[in-house]
Amino acid sequence: MNVTLRQLRVFIEVARLQSFSRAGDEIGLTQSAVSRCVRELETEIGVKLVDRTTREVQLTDVGTNLIGSISRLLGDLDDALREIREIGEQRRGRVVVAASPTVACRLMPRVVAACGQQFPYVTLGLRDDVQSDVVRKVKSGEVDFGVIIGPFTADDLEAEILMTDSFCLVARSDHRLAGRDEVDWKALEGERLVMLDYASGSRPLIDAVMARHGVSASVVQELGHSATVFGLVEAGIGVSVLPWLALPLPAGSSLVARQLVPRAERTVELVRRRDRSLSPAAEAVWSLIRQLPARAEDLR
Repeated sequence: MNVTLRQLRVFIEVARLQSFSRAGDEIGLTQSAVSRCVRELETEIGVKLVDRTTREVQLTDVGTNLIGSISRLLGDLDDALREIREIGEQRRGRVVVAASPTVACRLMPRVVAACGQQFPYVTLGLRDDVQSDVVRKVKSGEVDFGVIIGPFTADDLEAEILMTDSFCLVARSDHRLAGRDEVDWKALEGERLVMLDYASGSRPLIDAVMARHGVSASVVQELGHSATVFGLVEAGIGVSVLPWLALPLPAGSSLVARQLVPRAERTVELVRRRDRSLSPAAEAVWSLIRQLPARAEDLR
């Protein structure tokens, strides 16, 4: 049986308007084309669907039964096609993004909120992982894409710079350096440092900057989370060097943050697999993240 959607839709209009000519006007076909569609449908299914007179068109009993069935079927089909179109228009789907901890803490909450407003039928899942795990999950396809600390290069991943971030000194307000508006890297000479460990994407960059400025300091603690760093600095264990994205400082604490100069920058980058296209929903979230400020300081 070779029944077409066009024949079924024409038949529904004929039944609704009880006229070939009015149905033709409604759907943009000539009366003869409408009549031919109905005849072809009758021939294909082997039964008479309408009784034709010079004045009106009446459904047969079979035609009446058919109208009820195909109306439901075409309604379901229209709903299914509408859902597919919405997926193609970035309105539906699940997107999973992995991000380094400081990025997940400072940047991603506003992305999740904006996604909920702009794309209410997109479910955005966030994974906060150390940088090496973010990269691994992007490569394996466990997540759609990642947000990491750069500069970053990998043959199988495509990276795009999202923003730049610089570094600050975090110290107690009674520390000798806390009264300055800016702190020179060389002023860290001899200080006791409480630092993020090497799972952080920032630590190798900080070490490189300190080496470039000839700074010799003692790292007394290495930790995985900035919140713990803040606690130890406030307890007087030492001072810390952190990216601005690791802030804000805890409310009510005695800590201050001061820009380290000369300004040294790291990048925050979007990464995705080169060999796999993003889904329309993931592409929408990717574009949403790209609307964030170009400098992390502008988030303060």
